[in-house]
Amino acid sequence: MVHVGAETHQGVDGDRELPYPRPPRADLEALVRRYMGPKRRAGQGHFPGHIAPGAEDDIYRAAGFRGPQELEIPGRVVTRTAEQVAASVYSLSSSAPHLFGDRLSAFDAELRELLAEAGDDGRFSEEMRSIRLSIWR
Repeated sequence: MVHVGAETHQGVDGDRELPYPRPPRADLEALVRRYMGPKRRAGQGHFPGHIAPGAEDDIYRAAGFRGPQELEIPGRVVTRTAEQVAASVYSLSSSAPHLFGDRLSAFDAELRELLAEAGDDGRFSEEMRSIRLSIWR
């Protein structure tokens, strides 16, 4: 079994020079909070705030798996369109489109305006996080 640990919806913070501006992630998060409220959503409920380190490993071991063997795939710099950045916002359980209900079109308009103001002709760059593969046998 391979557990893929990836946060591919957004890149890392940093001051590395990139070909295009970074997406305005703090502004995007503030916009989501304004519509969703201060408690982060997670599907139909709210995110508990943390998951105990090693909890998943304990479950795999209890199921009879041995391991893990860890592999890391380094991040890379990517160019994203405004549409791809918007999709990264909607890909999260805390800001999935259905959660906005009848306010989705208003949220989307503000999201698009924010991206239009921050982008370079609709383009952004991000230095992506590494991806961790945990192999269990």
